[in-house]
Amino acid sequence: MKNMEAARRGRRGRQGGGLLLVVLAALLLLLLALARGASAWAHGGLAGERRYMDLAMRRMESVRSSFVARRELATSTAASSSRVYHVTDYGADPTGGADATAAINSAIADAFRRPSNATMTGGIPDLGGAEIHLDGGSYLLKGPLSLPASGGGNLKIHSGSLRAADDFPTDRYLIELSAKAAGGGGGSSPAMSYYYEYVTLRDLMLDCNYRGGGVQVVDSLRVGVDNCYVVHFATDGVAVSGGHETFVRNTFLGQHMTAGGDPGERSFTGTGIRLDGNDNSVSDVVVFSAATGIMVTGGANAISGVHCYNKATGFGGAGIYLKVPGLTQTWITNCYMDYTGIVAEDPVLLHVSGSFFLGDANVVLKAVNGVARGVQIVGNLFNGRGKGVDIVALDGEFATVEQVYVAQNVATGMTVRSTTARAAAEGNGSSWTVDFSPVLLFPDRIGHVQYSLAAGDAFPGHALRNVSGNRVVIATDAAVSATVHVLVDQNSS
Repeated sequence: MKNMEAARRGRRGRQGGGLLLVVLAALLLLLLALARGASAWAHGGLAGERRYMDLAMRRMESVRSSFVARRELATSTAASSSRVYHVTDYGADPTGGADATAAINSAIADAFRRPSNATMTGGIPDLGGAEIHLDGGSYLLKGPLSLPASGGGNLKIHSGSLRAADDFPTDRYLIELSAKAAGGGGGSSPAMSYYYEYVTLRDLMLDCNYRGGGVQVVDSLRVGVDNCYVVHFATDGVAVSGGHETFVRNTFLGQHMTAGGDPGERSFTGTGIRLDGNDNSVSDVVVFSAATGIMVTGGANAISGVHCYNKATGFGGAGIYLKVPGLTQTWITNCYMDYTGIVAEDPVLLHVSGSFFLGDANVVLKAVNGVARGVQIVGNLFNGRGKGVDIVALDGEFATVEQVYVAQNVATGMTVRSTTARAAAEGNGSSWTVDFSPVLLFPDRIGHVQYSLAAGDAFPGHALRNVSGNRVVIATDAAVSATVHVLVDQNSS
């Protein structure tokens, strides 16, 4: 605290350039007094000169005292009302040479002292826009920066770098918004279900040193992780659990510092972003190395503008892994999946559109209970390496398929799969077979058929005879020369 107060006094001292004005004013008064003293000498001798000199000195002292008093009052008021907490004022070493955990946590604790009785959602204390300013330093942490369990909102931590020490706990995160992790579990009200609101983490570089994770957000509302660079995580770059509406945007994440082509990239571990909650958003994010780019285990999340080129294989080895069987509720748009794709378990309410898949990256629908319902995979581009990889593939059998639409995708070097297709057959005879199995996504499933038969001047009787094995058979009651056009859909309506 002494170091903090000394630093603050130093800042106020630097603002005291106005003292020069006092000196100049005093000199001016002194010169005037000398001039008047000279005149007084001529009229009143030595006594007159002394009288004018005493008057000038009293005026100079009065001006100086008044100026200094006003300046100290202004700086004192500004210092006491400021809600910007510079961690260097608390003794944090900005060179990374010494542990800064306690110093920065002290600054955070001061920021959580309520400036008023104002509250946010559910009684969360409003901290009035307080800022934890890292002053562009690089700080070594032996333990996490933990927001107090009492809860709070309207706070920003920004502008610096944090690096985990070699003995940083492997099960913790550099920054933790978790009342439980902070030793509590209750906020200012026993009924609180959220503890932090409108907390912004911005312009930060987080180096986890393979000793845990970057940011943990638990039971929080409207938290923003913006313009951050999170690397060397052993667990998760950013982990969201519970809560509501955490936004991760304009952020780069990677377990290893690489721009692709790393010989060990397929054995990397860790997860870039983990969403174990609802109504979150990830946008304009790059995941450049990890086992899984984004792991989603909660419903109702939006992912857009994400570039994943983590190339690890094995369980969870995907750019985006939706592990929410039966309750996916995820919207994925305008993403660039670079040699790593999307996996969705029992997808229900899933939308994937406007995205580019490179290097045989594809979408895999993984059966857990065999349910796929309300799925749209439309309007995407796929570029493969000529190995016959399906743009959309099935992992396991699906017994329930309802309102699944895979259509209007474009591919080169990969096999196009769809839930709707059209084709034609022509020839002489009484039976025509159109095989859709190379195109349709689900095996042996045709829910709807439309066809037309053109036989010149003949008008034979005709009927749909069979759709098994994704093969449509049209038969006539007489042999004719005809062309059959068929449209099929794997949905029943």
